[in-house]
Amino acid sequence: MSGRVMPCDPREIAALFLFERLAPEQLGRLCGEGRVELFEPGPVYTEGDPATCFFVMVEGTVVLSRRVGGDDVEVTRTAQPGVYAGAMQAYLGDRVRQVYNNSMRVTEPTRFFVLPADIFADVMREWFPMAVHLLEGLFFGSKNTQAAIGQRERLLALGSLSAGLTHELNNPAAAAVRATATLRERVAKMRHKLGVIAEGPFSRDALASLIEIQERTAERVAKAPVLSPLEAADREDLLTDWLEDHGIDHGWQLSPTFVQAGLDVDWLERVAATVGEEILPGAVGWLNYTVETELLMTEIEDSTTRISHLVDAAKQYAQLDRAPYRVVDVHELLDSTLLMLSGKRGPGLKVIKEYDRSVPPVPGYPAELNQVWTNLIDNAVSAMGGASGTGTLTVRTALDHERLLVEFRDTGPGIPPEIKGRIFDPFFTTKPVGEGTGLGLDISWRIVVNKHHGTLRVESVPGDTRFQVLLPLTAEPAAEEPEAIA
Repeated sequence: MSGRVMPCDPREIAALFLFERLAPEQLGRLCGEGRVELFEPGPVYTEGDPATCFFVMVEGTVVLSRRVGGDDVEVTRTAQPGVYAGAMQAYLGDRVRQVYNNSMRVTEPTRFFVLPADIFADVMREWFPMAVHLLEGLFFGSKNTQAAIGQRERLLALGSLSAGLTHELNNPAAAAVRATATLRERVAKMRHKLGVIAEGPFSRDALASLIEIQERTAERVAKAPVLSPLEAADREDLLTDWLEDHGIDHGWQLSPTFVQAGLDVDWLERVAATVGEEILPGAVGWLNYTVETELLMTEIEDSTTRISHLVDAAKQYAQLDRAPYRVVDVHELLDSTLLMLSGKRGPGLKVIKEYDRSVPPVPGYPAELNQVWTNLIDNAVSAMGGASGTGTLTVRTALDHERLLVEFRDTGPGIPPEIKGRIFDPFFTTKPVGEGTGLGLDISWRIVVNKHHGTLRVESVPGDTRFQVLLPLTAEPAAEEPEAIA
């Protein structure tokens, strides 16, 4: 939007605090190369448009706003003459993307001194070379510092996740190693028992029956029901009594394995009827080794499957094989993040998933959304005391007015009202020194708001803190965030 051009009076320009120390010839140059424009109520420029002019208000009322999600949020409203906005980084040239970092409108007829961006850049470099160098150093130094600390934040998160993943992988790996060693021992004993049986007074038909029973026993192990401790104890007592009644020593040692495999007294009765009383002890011993090897192989299979799932979760979390921007199922992302962070939760922390599976996939950057989930889950766990704490983390998804809601609710002490307004500020943290950079929520806000055009908000009372991420169901990839000093 352009205004009505009006005469430029150097004396009026000199009254503005930005220009009050300029020499008469400098003021004359400003009025000669710039202009005064009168704008009627309405927009002056829009955030994201090419930054072509530098504006200094002479009189009137100006409102500055920033786009948050799909809404424009007012950040400044003032009638103070001399306030300025627009192409304030023109002196950096094409080293940064020259766009307006906010939107400006006026609420009454307002006059501005307007200087084209290229003229503003020339004036700055010519009149204030030392100031330009300082501002450039501040701008790029701040950018580099934020990038370095942001990288450290990601490395800290990666280290924490690596520790958790190592812990999670260690348990099934150790179980598989133990089960493999035990399986080797059992197979050796089974070979020995097979030799004993082969040398014994067993007919060909009896051996065939024994092999058939072995096969059916293995099938039974694969379908073993899950029993309660009380049910298992009752069944063990019955099996122990049956084994002792049939002259089989150490029945109390065999019965727990048989119960775990789903065998009962009726099964042993069928075994006894098939092989005959004279070879029953040998047959039961042989079946015990069969059951043990099947259970051990099941344990190895479960352990290696668990390892495979953990590796898949790590791959899903890091999104190593996915395009950077795609349509994603947030539940897959949430599950992989929760699994990756499970090592940070102690036994006193409970996780509840309240997923609305009917919500559609949403477009987004999956690796960066995982970073948001990581920051919010990590903060919730920390608020409830970490690995030694107690409480409940509830992760909920739902539709909320044509947007996808992802909510993280914890039962921690809550956010004190006096700091609630600062939690999204860069470098603000309540964690002890060395445990946080204060960038987690700032990075999360930038990812949700700037890259996904969504909303990140918080509601908190003692015992109920909720961080809510709202993502649009349809969106386009965000352009790189425009650089700004402030």
